[in-house]
Amino acid sequence: MACCSARCTLIFLCTVQLLAALQRQVFDFLGYQWAPILANFLHIIIVILGLFGTIQYRPRYIVVYTVWTAVWVTWNVFIICFYLEVGGLSKDTELLTFNISQHQSWWSEHGPGCVRKEAPMVGMKGLDGHSYISVVDCTLEYQYIEVIQSSLQILVALVGFVYACYVISVFTEEEDSFDFIGGFDPFPLYHVNEKPNNLLLKQTYL
Repeated sequence: MACCSARCTLIFLCTVQLLAALQRQVFDFLGYQWAPILANFLHIIIVILGLFGTIQYRPRYIVVYTVWTAVWVTWNVFIICFYLEVGGLSKDTELLTFNISQHQSWWSEHGPGCVRKEAPMVGMKGLDGHSYISVVDCTLEYQYIEVIQSSLQILVALVGFVYACYVISVFTEEEDSFDFIGGFDPFPLYHVNEKPNNLLLKQTYL
């Protein structure tokens, strides 16, 4: 009963992680955040693998999910440090875009309450037709939205890690007990069929 409860909980946690990762992937695509896009893609694949392993009683797949969960927590801690500018990091750098573009998080211009204003650049050579964009009146700054998202990802991942370890131990114990009983022993089937075959041979000789 405990195994079924833990297994169902892990399935639920994997589903929540999958939905959260898909939501995050959409907004990272809109903001051209290539490093998070790559990390989210790997996360989605391995969460699906963990979900499959949980449903199909495959502890090896859950082990892969467990190892990745530790990596995923580390990545989200880095994202929090990046947006809070901890340890010499700066959210204004192009680190998350691999220095390909100057884009920032999608939430920087589309956060709750944000008003986007454009002012044309007049009198500047080579910049005719360009506009200066400013964002004001944001209820919550974009870096805090990113921090909240990463914090929720860490929370769900840690709970999933604990349940995954428990489910792995339960599945392993069940496999060991099944082997001990003789679940994979082909000889009982042989012995059952042995007697009728002998009787059939005797009838043939008679």
